[in-house]
Amino acid sequence: MSESKRVAFIGLGVMGGPMTGHLARAGHMVTAYNRSPERAERWHERWSGEGLEVAFAATPAAAARDAEIVFTCVGNDEDLEAVTLGDDGVLTTMRKGSLLVDHTTVSADMARQLAAKCGALGIAAVDAPVSGGQAGAENGQLAIMCGGTAEAMARAEPVMQCYAKSIVHVGPTGAGQTAKMANQMCIAGVLGGLSEAIRLAEAAGLDLDKTYEAISGGAAQSWQMDNRWATMTAGEFDFGFAIDWMRKDLGYALDEAKRLGLSSPISALVDQFYADVQAQGGGRRDTSALITRLPQIKK
Repeated sequence: MSESKRVAFIGLGVMGGPMTGHLARAGHMVTAYNRSPERAERWHERWSGEGLEVAFAATPAAAARDAEIVFTCVGNDEDLEAVTLGDDGVLTTMRKGSLLVDHTTVSADMARQLAAKCGALGIAAVDAPVSGGQAGAENGQLAIMCGGTAEAMARAEPVMQCYAKSIVHVGPTGAGQTAKMANQMCIAGVLGGLSEAIRLAEAAGLDLDKTYEAISGGAAQSWQMDNRWATMTAGEFDFGFAIDWMRKDLGYALDEAKRLGLSSPISALVDQFYADVQAQGGGRRDTSALITRLPQIKK
């Protein structure tokens, strides 16, 4: 367990709420901020039963005022810019020598811009997007990919361990975000193939449980197969990582690929398939709802 720190957490959503809870459980002194007060109320209902206490601030700046480390986990580039660089953003009150750890999935360019602003103020920064979804956040089993200096990582890692399964320092500023882009590209490609495989098995009249048993023990095995086969075959999608957020992430990935002079046809194609599901009203469903785009033919 790391030494108790004064920390702030900005963003109490599906991911940030549980991460804040783990920080409080680990003994850190936490001040939190969320744009909607309802999220703060839900956090209190969820975690107060464990005797955990968190102070809530009216603005990001107020939450960050006395913090040694400020964590952010919001929606996108614009949200991160607002809570860090805005009039009430955390950088208006963070002290020289403090540390900013951003868990939002944003563009690598945003990560670099924010780190530069922090550096000018004598504040260290780590871009640290996460993978593992809601279950990973709830269970403290997130995979965290990080960009920043070795010194900043050495300060951030002991505190992040309370909600992490793995923490990898990928490289300099922006490297964490670029690794997360690669992560999302992999997930998109796997779900595309998994969706088609399930529809093939259904159309052929195969026992879907037996089919999973047969193929999950070999080279086709994946996290998505192990955790989503059953729900995809049952048509259950009201949980997990929303398609709206996946499209946001794939947008960053495709933009970065283009900047690097790369072609990413598979990721671009799956992104358009997700757009089709969005158009059908499925934007808030789990990414595995990609299968709903394919007609179901049963024998």
